Amino acid sequence: MSAIEEKRREDQKEYVIEDDGGLDTQEAEFLANFPEEQRKSVLRRLDMRLMPMLTVLYLVSYIDRTNIGNTKIEGLDKDLGMTSTMYNVALSVFFVPYILFEIPANAILTRYFKEKPSIWIGFLTVTWGVFMTLHGIVRTYGQFLAVRLLLGLAEAGFFPGAVLLCSQWYKKNELQTRVAILFTASAAAGAFSGLLAFAIAKMRGLAGLEGWRWIFIIEGIVTVLLGLLVFFILVDSPARSTGWMTPDEIKYMQLRKIQENGGHKIDSKGHDFSWKVLWSVLTDWQIYLLGLVYCSSTVPNYALKFSMPTIIKGMGFTSANAQLMTIGPYTIGAISSYVFGRFSDRVIWRMPFVVAAQIIIVIGYSILFPLAPRILDNIGPCYFAVCWVCIGLYPIPPATQTWNSNNQAGPAKRSLAIAYITCMGNIGGIIGSYIFIDSEAPSYPTGYGCSLGFAAGGILAALVLEMAYKRINTLRDSKTDDEWKEMYSDDRLAAMGDRSPLFRYTL
Repeated sequence: MSAIEEKRREDQKEYVIEDDGGLDTQEAEFLANFPEEQRKSVLRRLDMRLMPMLTVLYLVSYIDRTNIGNTKIEGLDKDLGMTSTMYNVALSVFFVPYILFEIPANAILTRYFKEKPSIWIGFLTVTWGVFMTLHGIVRTYGQFLAVRLLLGLAEAGFFPGAVLLCSQWYKKNELQTRVAILFTASAAAGAFSGLLAFAIAKMRGLAGLEGWRWIFIIEGIVTVLLGLLVFFILVDSPARSTGWMTPDEIKYMQLRKIQENGGHKIDSKGHDFSWKVLWSVLTDWQIYLLGLVYCSSTVPNYALKFSMPTIIKGMGFTSANAQLMTIGPYTIGAISSYVFGRFSDRVIWRMPFVVAAQIIIVIGYSILFPLAPRILDNIGPCYFAVCWVCIGLYPIPPATQTWNSNNQAGPAKRSLAIAYITCMGNIGGIIGSYIFIDSEAPSYPTGYGCSLGFAAGGILAALVLEMAYKRINTLRDSKTDDEWKEMYSDDRLAAMGDRSPLFRYTL
């Protein structure tokens, strides 16, 4: 049986659902009779309180990690004496701590800050802002590598934490649209990064500093100030939202997440980190296929983001104009991310939208690959192909994150699975850091060829995943819920999580 327990704390009143195995009749009636207008109202208020802050945070995190591409054409590599290989190493070292710390970061969030994620996310934001600022005062290549490592460490916990926070609030048919909104920020980061770099670089000479140093310093200071706001503005868990939701609204938001699983308690256990939960994530077959799907975007995405200013400059534009010309592709990518997510949530079907985006990427690189060696003779088609590729790149990460979150039962497993899939996706960042080789300009056969290959491989992985989910769901549909309950105890079904025969995978 479930009950609403009102708890008073010194700082805030909480309303917590204590779930003992699904919805009782009274709770089911409460959900059925909850006014439709009030449902829409609380969801609108949640969107306005949660999504703008997370989106802005992701915007600055993406700008801070990728603005190295903008600083390169402002003289970063020359001033620090970097060769092409040294520059590629500087790109990739960010991802080493970023990948390694994502699972521990979400484990910390789940264990210590699950009711107050604003504290953890605020701390991370301020920390990476400080490290971003330090990029602007380094004097040697070794110092630059050190601050890149620290930046990767500090940023690692933000994105998986943000996706986890969204998954605590939103239902399956609402989640991809919201995660897609986050990813519009990653696309917008490319546009804003070029625009900001264009403006800030004009400060070159001020206080005796080069323009690329001011890019790092100004963007780092902005991040620190934003991080301080997080402590006071970011929405926490439903239970700690009494300041802007009524008790009935909190009850509704909590019960609807239980109802989403058919009223079963399979999603109610495993709130805390354990090594057993971590092992269940590491041995989960679906995550590895999802990781391949994720890399079909992240490899070409990071490669293009790090190299786009240089590629466009190779079309004959000045450094300043090349910065501005990056705005178009990223703006188109932001729009496509939202549109794909909106339609995918409407039909609650992930695979077709993932595969469609991957096909778009394949077409784009199929245009670039043969035309790039004569890029000055094909400026229009090549710039169009870059824009076209961005249409496909940006819908895939939110679709993959949502697909993964939809198909993980239990808060602790979902938390670690989100972090793990993000780790796997960001391995693509390391690969993408090396595939555009300066000596191969302007044709970049390695860069364009690898990007095309990863996108094509992602199509196969998505189709295999879809077929596997369909087969498992069909087997689970072969018996009724009552028949499965006769075979397994309630505790056993709860412990099985998404492996429970009561659980259905989202296709």
